[in-house]
Amino acid sequence: MALLCALVFLAGYVDAIAGGGGLISLPAYLIVGLPTHAAIATNKLSSAMGTTLTTWRFARSGYIQWKTAGMCVAAALIGSALGSNLVMFVADFYLRVLLLVLLPVTAVYVMRSKAFDDESREALSPRRTVVISVVVALVVGAYDGFYGPGTGTFLMLLLTGAAHLALKQAAGVTKAINLTTNITALSVFLLHGQVLIPMGLLAGVFGIAGNYLGSKSFSENGGAIARPITIVVLVVFFVKVIWDFVA
Repeated sequence: MALLCALVFLAGYVDAIAGGGGLISLPAYLIVGLPTHAAIATNKLSSAMGTTLTTWRFARSGYIQWKTAGMCVAAALIGSALGSNLVMFVADFYLRVLLLVLLPVTAVYVMRSKAFDDESREALSPRRTVVISVVVALVVGAYDGFYGPGTGTFLMLLLTGAAHLALKQAAGVTKAINLTTNITALSVFLLHGQVLIPMGLLAGVFGIAGNYLGSKSFSENGGAIARPITIVVLVVFFVKVIWDFVA
């Protein structure tokens, strides 16, 4: 439990800044010996607790554009439902092969791109921003339902790079989407009796602490800390995909 809580704390800190905390927290549940379905389900409980705090703090700070976020949440739910149904027919192997190509390209993009520098982007028209954001939410929502890890990171990259949202507004929309999909998935797992509630609640307290400190760091440092954290998350994700192949 000590190891689990420490890793969930770290996951919450990372997730509040650049997304991708599940790349740390989900393996943590597996490391301590939970079966796969129970690990995924219990991770949703602790993740939802931490994401709730971060979403509330971002909303309170004015980072969430509610009109854009509302439409993105609806699109993400549709995409997630489509993705979770599609995964029944497509082998996970092919997605992992695709990720082995996409992840290094994404890492190079983050290192070279100015997507995390607010002053480097010109704002798009409000209508175009909303349309692109909704498409991003739909596609990444489908990915979240189909596979999942790194969803928050991909949302941040696409909302800043493609929709030209300001970094803090992109983070706010990302958290609104993540919170909705986490609660939806958690509800399904609870109905199927897969959640270890006492363990998830205890770990979730540490996740909340990590999210609190992470969101505070994000508010103070913004893009300066978002870029290196994103690179680390992508590298961890890439190593995990390779490890899955070897294992």
